[in-house]
Amino acid sequence: MTQPHPPAPPTPARTSNDLAAAADLAGQTKQAMGWLHTTRFLVTAAQLHHLPQYRLPEIAFVGRSNAGKSTCINTLTQQNQLAYASKKPGRTQHINLFALGRHGQTDAVLADLPGYGYAAVPKQDKIRWQRVMANYLLTRDNLCGVVLLCDPRHGMTELDDILLEVIRPRVEAGMQFLVLLTKADKLNRSEAAKALSIARLQAGGGQVRLFSALKRQGVEETALLLSQWVAHWTPPATVGVDLGAGTGNDVDANQEDTDGGHR
Repeated sequence: MTQPHPPAPPTPARTSNDLAAAADLAGQTKQAMGWLHTTRFLVTAAQLHHLPQYRLPEIAFVGRSNAGKSTCINTLTQQNQLAYASKKPGRTQHINLFALGRHGQTDAVLADLPGYGYAAVPKQDKIRWQRVMANYLLTRDNLCGVVLLCDPRHGMTELDDILLEVIRPRVEAGMQFLVLLTKADKLNRSEAAKALSIARLQAGGGQVRLFSALKRQGVEETALLLSQWVAHWTPPATVGVDLGAGTGNDVDANQEDTDGGHR
């Protein structure tokens, strides 16, 4: 005779503290998404010495060509054409900066670095941009954090490992670091779990999240994390001028250097 299954234990009732914490988190997430939606183009530069010096936290987005970097930035900022993907991957060779802040203020900057690793790019161009990116990651005083985009179907490559080694001293010194495994909608549950496990071993102390622009997986969590990076950032003594903060005037959102433009 089949024995009846015991009744399932009752689900614990949510306390008022639980509800308050959930409401607070939802409010913080909404504010973070609204803050990222204020992102606007600031300046483009072909050389490091063309980058303006700001007394503002800067978050850099890096990754191989075709890792989904432009799509990630556009999804986080809720703007379809803010970051442009080149029709020829690996050919975009400028650093693009974007300003964030409400009511005419600028309180943070996003940096979109060129994608790397595309085979069709001439070797001398690859070497030059690898040096530019390494110098940026090592010497940018106001660099608050780095977001590395990685397609989990291919995993981290040798070039990703080199980048991790470049920033490791700064991460160990307290700089924030996040690996976003993009295109997560293309993975099943077991593949996603395996990709997360491997990436966490490789991330060297950084956080790892799954991200899908199509299914909006990880979007709000990433937005909240980036806003927390900025909120807790302390500028080093060597950082440059404070632009757009407390003046009521926004930084110039149409500035371009003579070596190229954003669009």
